[in-house]
Amino acid sequence: MPVQSIRVGSGAGFSGDRIDAAQPVIRELMTGGGPTALMFETLGERTLALAQLRRRENPELGYEPKLAAILQPILPDCLKAGITILGNFGAGNPPAAGRLIDGLMAKAGLNGRIAVITGDDLLQADGLEVLRAHCPDLPDEKLLISANAYLGAEPLAQAMAEGADIVVTGRVADPSLALAPMIHHLGWATDDWDRLAQGTMAGHLLECGAQVTGGYFADPGLKDVPNIEEATFPIATMNADGSFVIGKPPGGGLVDRRTVTEQLLYEVHDPAGYLTPDVAADITGAEIVELGGDRVRVDGIRGHARPETLKVTVCFDGGWIGEGEISYMGPNAAARARLAGEMVRRRAPQSLKLRFDLIGVMSVLADDGGAAWRDFAPDEAAARDVRLRVAMSGPDKESVERGLQEIEALYCTGPAAGGGIRLSSRRRISTISCYVPRAAARPRIEMLEARHG
Repeated sequence: MPVQSIRVGSGAGFSGDRIDAAQPVIRELMTGGGPTALMFETLGERTLALAQLRRRENPELGYEPKLAAILQPILPDCLKAGITILGNFGAGNPPAAGRLIDGLMAKAGLNGRIAVITGDDLLQADGLEVLRAHCPDLPDEKLLISANAYLGAEPLAQAMAEGADIVVTGRVADPSLALAPMIHHLGWATDDWDRLAQGTMAGHLLECGAQVTGGYFADPGLKDVPNIEEATFPIATMNADGSFVIGKPPGGGLVDRRTVTEQLLYEVHDPAGYLTPDVAADITGAEIVELGGDRVRVDGIRGHARPETLKVTVCFDGGWIGEGEISYMGPNAAARARLAGEMVRRRAPQSLKLRFDLIGVMSVLADDGGAAWRDFAPDEAAARDVRLRVAMSGPDKESVERGLQEIEALYCTGPAAGGGIRLSSRRRISTISCYVPRAAARPRIEMLEARHG
């Protein structure tokens, strides 16, 4: 039976998020009654490609590397309290993630149903033919690492309707992790565009964890956040009519009109038509009202019919990238660092693309094309603590390693008084996006019965 409200909390906003972030959220969800859910957004474009590479090496890997550390402490409380867990921590191998979770439940003597959702991976089955037809910039097949379509909330909501306590996905639109339990518990139709838009933007506010509770918002003296190091993660209370309140558990951080407005606009290409697999959301008429006590009410978001296509992120081998750094200090430090950079530029293999930064003089605001390196003229004479950073990309490991050798050689062959050299190299992953017909992605639900109690 549909209910009048549901609470959905955020347990993670990206793959490297805090392991203990979910626990205050769970404690809050365990009070007050009513249906509850906890979403984990741990999947980025690059992290998915890395997951696919791990899966190639070992068919039992390819999910979120910290999955056991994330779930083991919280599974007993969530299952006991009926808090549904939804996460894209399946990454490149949702079935293996499901088996891992089953193993965690076995060790703890827990019972539950684990839904594993697949169908986003277009490099399987006949998806490659679809990619060839709809991705004009598709690289050579030998270079492909991953190609995953963004699934929507429907298969997740269906899994909940089938009794799932834990829903494991691969690539899914981030807000859909929150929208799915809203659809399931509130009885929303999948063409109720206004409510779906409200639910999608509630998920959008939750998806990055502490960004909406002050974390990414903070700017000392301008936008101060109390006890930011203990900022708790957000919870959305969604009403059946689509209006919702964003809040947080007791602890550090804050939720106010400013934090909600910033996160509402985050990564939104068109405020009148924010496209997801579930709906096109129009936030231009959003009503954002502070209620006090770290609670903000949001309403007035409208929706339009969902797109006829799904976004696909294609990741492929982009060669190699290397980074090297060396420090200079004292009078004329910036000039010595510049000379060192020029030495590397003249001697590095011509096949490399190079970028130079002077950390402490110009780095974040520099550019890959080298214009800042040539033309920027700060008060270098006053810079007495400068670190030269050279980034390089090339088609193979050998050329990058040859370029890095030129940086290491600066210990003795370069300008005076350089030190603290650090070198690193790794494979580079490149990405493109394209759009395919919805029918290209065929979601499938596999239910694992975990009976260990």
